[in-house]
Amino acid sequence: MRIVIALGGNALLHRGERPDAVVQEANIDRVTTAIAALAHDHEIVITHGNGPQIGLLAVESAADPALSAPYPLDLLGAQTQGMIGSLLARTLHDALPGRRIAALVTHTLVRADDPAFEHPTKFVGQVYPYDIASALARKRGWHIAADTTGWRRVVPSPVPERILETDTIHELLGSGTLVICAGGGGVPVTADFDTGALTGAEAVVDKDLTAALLAEHLKADFLLILTDVPCVYSGYGTPDQRPVLGATPAELRRGGFPEGSMGPKTEAAARFVERTGGVAAIGALDAAYEIVHGRSGTLVRPGPPAV
Repeated sequence: MRIVIALGGNALLHRGERPDAVVQEANIDRVTTAIAALAHDHEIVITHGNGPQIGLLAVESAADPALSAPYPLDLLGAQTQGMIGSLLARTLHDALPGRRIAALVTHTLVRADDPAFEHPTKFVGQVYPYDIASALARKRGWHIAADTTGWRRVVPSPVPERILETDTIHELLGSGTLVICAGGGGVPVTADFDTGALTGAEAVVDKDLTAALLAEHLKADFLLILTDVPCVYSGYGTPDQRPVLGATPAELRRGGFPEGSMGPKTEAAARFVERTGGVAAIGALDAAYEIVHGRSGTLVRPGPPAV
């Protein structure tokens, strides 16, 4: 099968961990083990989140006295693609000797008039207590919102319209290359209506929605969204919590999952299945092989046609 894998940004940097390079290098081994087991038998495309990493770079950029202004989010996103792509490529090179592996800096076209630019929702960076988060928001002009364990910066997250390097990714797959691309949802860019000239956008595209779009255009058979829970849960964190082991796109959409956490993952899975007739799944990183073989996670399959 051709499988597009979407890794959460916390696959390399877990909640509460120090954002040191050595910590992320240590965590990458777990990711590689999960992916290598699938790569022996399938064509693999890897996408990844970058929330913790881009948040860290944004803080460093804002505090750097050598800069007259912080680096924009699109360029910081490109930096995270290079860093995380390099970590993944190096470890997969060792785990899959002889396999071609390429990490590709990827751009995602978004609309300049997307309403998301006026309503930031995408979490980036670390979790803060409210008093620290609000002080940073005042000092740096941030928008903040409550996360599950504290407060975080939120930035615009426009809908991905097109991945500009899709044809290149097709060609790499055709040569037997395992491709790492669309990291952090891809570098967000807008295109001039008359000339087509590209301009970076101050945003972070949701990596799961980008992965669904990429999987659709690559004609993938399977979209695998890996996160830090075993499956989707209805009523998560309440006494009525229960696992959702199988669902149709319509059933997922009725679940009312939170926009800042499971919501984009379920929407991405639903879109891919609806548009392609393929299969999507959401589950834990360490169970990636079991999920693809139907023994773990939440499997999303096409539902019966509407009457």
